[in-house]
Amino acid sequence: MAKERRTRARQTRRDRQQADRPSLYDEVTAQIIADLEAGRVPWVQPWGMAGGAAPGLPRNALTARAYSGVNILILWGAVIAHGWPSQSWLTFAQAQAAGGRVRKGEHGQGVVYADRFTPEAEKERAAREGDAAKAVPFLKRFTVFNVAQCEGLREGLASDPAPLPEREIVPVAEEVIAASGVDFRIGGTRAFYVPSLDVVQVPPQPAFFEQVNYYRTCLHELTHATGHAKRLNRDLKSGFGSKDYAREELIAEMGSAFLCAALGIVPTVRHADYIASWLDVLREDNRAIFRAASAATKAADWLLARHGEAQAARMDGRIAA
Repeated sequence: MAKERRTRARQTRRDRQQADRPSLYDEVTAQIIADLEAGRVPWVQPWGMAGGAAPGLPRNALTARAYSGVNILILWGAVIAHGWPSQSWLTFAQAQAAGGRVRKGEHGQGVVYADRFTPEAEKERAAREGDAAKAVPFLKRFTVFNVAQCEGLREGLASDPAPLPEREIVPVAEEVIAASGVDFRIGGTRAFYVPSLDVVQVPPQPAFFEQVNYYRTCLHELTHATGHAKRLNRDLKSGFGSKDYAREELIAEMGSAFLCAALGIVPTVRHADYIASWLDVLREDNRAIFRAASAATKAADWLLARHGEAQAARMDGRIAA
């Protein structure tokens, strides 16, 4: 009996501590809101600082796997805040597995991993009622260290992918546009995507003060186009000024930034006038930035995958010839 009381007391303390601790959703959302309120857009940080990292997506140095979703924003923010020269990261154990270690006194960066679990009560209910048990989504927290915080790592492990030379960025961006298969038209004075016609239109390049802004704009509109029902099937029917419209613009902004970084283009804000509406969305829903960043990653991955397929087809054609 006394043992049961102690067990219940410990569980009560754990529950109270858990209730008092801000959720990961709250923590991350609060940081993004603070950045936006301070005029810092987390997916458009001032890249190119002396000694800092070049534009690129953060990746695991051991597996070479790119991080995705909101973790991109978290890790970009850490790279910029500390001026680290690398976009590569390792867990404490991975640093040891790579023959090195995290330097004494270094503090890691928390990132998140989405998972699901099925409570025992839900399993019992499903068994009684004869239907499928419903899993509950939750976030796990784990810590990573930039390779600049490590020492003794085996040679070659910490090297980031070489950025494309500037002269190659434009043709690759053109290839991404062509490989998307989206009806892409040039003309007029405005850039937009029309979901009902599945058409992207952008002004001609000479209308842009900098050539690279033409491609930033193209990638923004192409991200919108990935939401079409025959692609990733997002809700694109909401009217201008609505919360859902703001959410879609948030996806397009981040999707364009992720694409730009993958191509070695410094991301910029295409629609700074939407920041107030983004803040409204984030203040109302502590999971909105997670959903938007996840959708942006899927959009960028979709476009990059089509580009990869087109490159492979061209290579096969050369080999066959």
